[in-house]
Amino acid sequence: MIFRLTQKLAKKIHSLDTLNDLPLAGNPFADWSANLFRARRLQYIIVTNTVSLYSMLLNGRGIADNDDFIIGVRSTLRLFMEADGNDVLYRKYIETDDTPEMFAKSLNRSVNGSMNDFIEKAKYHLEYSELSLYDTAQRLNEMPMSYLNLDNPKIAFSAMASKK
Repeated sequence: MIFRLTQKLAKKIHSLDTLNDLPLAGNPFADWSANLFRARRLQYIIVTNTVSLYSMLLNGRGIADNDDFIIGVRSTLRLFMEADGNDVLYRKYIETDDTPEMFAKSLNRSVNGSMNDFIEKAKYHLEYSELSLYDTAQRLNEMPMSYLNLDNPKIAFSAMASKK
């Protein structure tokens, strides 16, 4: 799996020196971008599929290095996808992916811009609507995005399986 980290997140998990320029993974389900943000004075991490913008959120507390990050993302990704009805996609395309975890620089500005839009919406939902991380991510995944030709990330993520 490829994890494309922002500098802010890479600094938190001490990975600044390990960020490489990598092309998009051959398996689009194994390419994720991640960013760190604060809401209600707490740290959160948004992890977004680089191709479909399908996103999940996890607490940043307790994630101090690469191993913590990988373990946290993998376990949250599994739980999130199972709860979202994508357990088949998880087992078929992510769980069976045997490529080693690699850290890379962001792929393009469009993905980063979309993630920044998601972060602003997530901050609102976490601070004012007091939604859970799962419910907040569900709202994000239902937003139409110009990067996806106004499809939403949930539809785009499911559509990736038919293209593979």
